Amino acid sequence: MIKVRFSIFAFIFACTFTQAASIDDTITMCNDCHGAKGVSSDSDIPIIAGYSETTIIDMFAAYLDKTRTAHKSKFRHGDTQRPETDMLTIAQSLSEDDIEALASHYSEQTFIPAKQSFDAALAKQGAKIHENRCTKCHEDGGSSADDDAGILAGQWLSFLQQSFNDYRSGDRQTVTEMQKKINQLSEQQINALLNYYASQQ
Repeated sequence: MIKVRFSIFAFIFACTFTQAASIDDTITMCNDCHGAKGVSSDSDIPIIAGYSETTIIDMFAAYLDKTRTAHKSKFRHGDTQRPETDMLTIAQSLSEDDIEALASHYSEQTFIPAKQSFDAALAKQGAKIHENRCTKCHEDGGSSADDDAGILAGQWLSFLQQSFNDYRSGDRQTVTEMQKKINQLSEQQINALLNYYASQQ
């Protein structure tokens, strides 16, 4: 009986350890693009540290539903000779438990704003545009994770520019109200918003 119990406990421990190692490997893979603890050092890769669990799970769902385009990217850290990949391919390789574990992990990290240049005059204009058009869903100047809409304040300008382009081209879908607001913005207004978010460092 003791041998049987020991075998059962050993089996459970082995399964738990294997699962933990698998999640650790997946987190490492994510960090190889998004940076240590999800703080990206590359302007075309978003900082995901500090996003809410809901936001991260929703992002994966969008990739799985193919309502969000996935741009090919090379690995920025670790083995950089690996073939390019994209978030659609990565999302399809993950289980529901994997996605929940990743969402939990990155939501516990600290969002560190990107250090980047910006136009102060445009940033001032962007602050007013944000207050008038965006604050309903993106509170506190776009810095709140609690609204489950991502963190805009301090995000990389180049990444946000690509996101706006994807929304306006239809390659990335969103709720009707947000899509309508984006379509109503001029290129100059979008540029002002981008500089406002970039200014929050």
